[in-house]
Amino acid sequence: MTFDNSILTIVTWLPLLGAAILLATPKNAIGAIRWISLVVTLSVFGLSLALWQAFDPSNAGFQFVVNMPWIGDSIGYRVGVDGISVLFVVLTALLMPAVVVASWEVETRLKEYMIVFLVLETLMIGVFTTLDLAMFYVFFEGTLLPMFLIIGIWGGSARIQAAYKFFFYTFIGSVLMLLAMMAMYWDAGTTDITRLLGHEFPVGMQTWLWLAFFASLAVKMPMWPFHRWLPEAHVQAPTAGSVVLAAILLKLGGYGFLRFSLPMFPDASAQFANFIFVLSVAAIILTSLVALVQTDMKKLIAYSSVAHMGFVTMGIFAGNALGIQGAMFQMISHGIVSGALFLCVGVIYDRMHTRDIDAYGGLVERMPQYAFAFMVFTMANVGLPGTSGFVGEFLTMIGVFQVNTWAAFGAAFGVIFSACYALWLYRRIIFGALTKESLKSILDLNLRERVVLYPLLVLTLVFGFYPAPILDTTAAAVDNLVSHYSAAIGRDPLVDLAEQRIQLEYTAPSGEVQPATAPASH
Repeated sequence: MTFDNSILTIVTWLPLLGAAILLATPKNAIGAIRWISLVVTLSVFGLSLALWQAFDPSNAGFQFVVNMPWIGDSIGYRVGVDGISVLFVVLTALLMPAVVVASWEVETRLKEYMIVFLVLETLMIGVFTTLDLAMFYVFFEGTLLPMFLIIGIWGGSARIQAAYKFFFYTFIGSVLMLLAMMAMYWDAGTTDITRLLGHEFPVGMQTWLWLAFFASLAVKMPMWPFHRWLPEAHVQAPTAGSVVLAAILLKLGGYGFLRFSLPMFPDASAQFANFIFVLSVAAIILTSLVALVQTDMKKLIAYSSVAHMGFVTMGIFAGNALGIQGAMFQMISHGIVSGALFLCVGVIYDRMHTRDIDAYGGLVERMPQYAFAFMVFTMANVGLPGTSGFVGEFLTMIGVFQVNTWAAFGAAFGVIFSACYALWLYRRIIFGALTKESLKSILDLNLRERVVLYPLLVLTLVFGFYPAPILDTTAAAVDNLVSHYSAAIGRDPLVDLAEQRIQLEYTAPSGEVQPATAPASH
């Protein structure tokens, strides 16, 4: 057993092993349950960093591949990562220790609570590592049950309704995706994703397959107008549930578009690109306007997530290197920033037990450290230069501008609204006179909260000034995807040469201009 053929298996299944250990731990051993959960999640994070360190960014193919038969000759235990998936594994592993620490004060059914989160971690990582179509569906749909339990058991007063809405919205769309997967198997004769990526599906069949996958992935993102389940789920979920939902589960939809829709159904993707642009611009503008009138902090941030996912879908279906690179960076950045924003809401909710914006004001006088951290994450959410939120939006809009100027204009216009609701929220909570008696004794961040928030704050600023680690990791896989997509739809792959030159100049870690090479013609 070597590092290459064991690391992904260990990273994927170690949280499940931790859940099994917790299952045998007595319920009244509260301290042991907390520390076992933390040690397991930290171990997974450490292994994910080792995985990223060993990953070869110049290799556009899958690495650390394991391929073992399981059910007959078709379905197998197949795992591997490329530049598109490896960072999602690291993001998931990064946020789970933060989730555990943020849940340190949870007392209600703590053992079951931690078990559910560890099982959910295995399922989320499994989505990004599996290279088998059938196993992808199992992991993808499997994430529904733990989140359903998290919302339904540990959520707010209307948790049952929110949990059922979350479940049925996402499950109904996924049934269509299952039918599409069966059709793909009948046509290609395999569930091996690496082989499916090289299989040419008939053009007429691609349209139906694309629509079936869209039915599931658009709800999971969620795209407008399939987002109605998200605000309610966020409001009712506990803080840790909101973090996982916004930071990781929403990215499953974007990952699905990158892994299946664009490379496997290129003709249909090109056909529906303008349709995606319309929905994306609508998401950016309309949900931002809705966010402006919210009175609940969680609901406002939830609507902002829908708007930011609009940038992601636009970038993906721009079909060029800058657009897809921007979409990838936006998803990673949004995972860090949105998770941190929900953690910030959890900090003051734990003290005041309300998320009503009108209940706050003037917190900077009592909580200066909190005000600073919240400011950085708010600015990143707006897309301020110097934060990670700017890089993804900027690259995405450049990529989209090259294929649809109106969509790029609409997205840029929507950024104004994002600044309006984010700054309005910050002003109402942080600034103003400290007049409410209930706030005059509120305490600033404690050690546990600083341990959770400060690393995310550092990453937000570091990736804002130095995005190369992310862009370099994804570059080869994205260029390979763009090359295949361009060739499949009859677009000369060399048309992206200029934008790739810009990209290479932007991401060169040495600061020197690197020569751009044309992608191989297929």
